[in-house]
Order: sequence, then structure tokens, then C-alpha cells
Amino acid sequence: MENHEYGTTHFQRGTSRPPRSCPDLDVRDLEKRTRLMRIVTRLIAVSDLGCREIARRAGLPAQKISDLLAGRLEHLSLDELRLVYHTIDPEGALNY
Repeated sequence: MENHEYGTTHFQRGTSRPPRSCPDLDVRDLEKRTRLMRIVTRLIAVSDLGCREIARRAGLPAQKISDLLAGRLEHLSLDELRLVYHTIDPEGALNY
């Protein structure tokens, strides 16, 4: 079988998943990002700021906000989501 690289781990084609040293951390991170994405998307919808203005204030490319609104969660890190959240709601009480 042919080997493929996944990060720093190698796995064989035909296996369902690459081996992970701690899969729970990946799931928790994805859950946090998903929750925060939903909150940020709602805040953007009710904000007086446009998407480009939010991106400018957050110091991110406008495409990142478009990706967020399109549900492309994999294009934003947890830190970028936090940055957008605090850009829209500077006094927000979320601790993600």
C-alpha cells in the first residue's frame, strides 16, 4: 500500500483515519470553534458594521469573514474567531 503524509504522521491508504495521539483535543477544539462561529455569525447579522469593516477592524482579510458566513469553519482558527467576536462585541463576556 502507498503511504501518505498527514501532518507529521504517516498512514496507509485504505485506512479510515490517520492515527491520532489525542483525538479528544481535536473534537473539543472543533466544538468550541463551531459554537463560537454560530455566535459570531449572529453578531455579524445584527451588527451595524459591514463585513469589510469588521474584517478591517479585526485585521483580517475580508475573505475570512466571507468564509465564516459561508460556514467554512476550517478556514478560521479559534484565535481568529475570538478576534472577530471581540471586534464586534468588545465587552463580550465569552471566554473561549
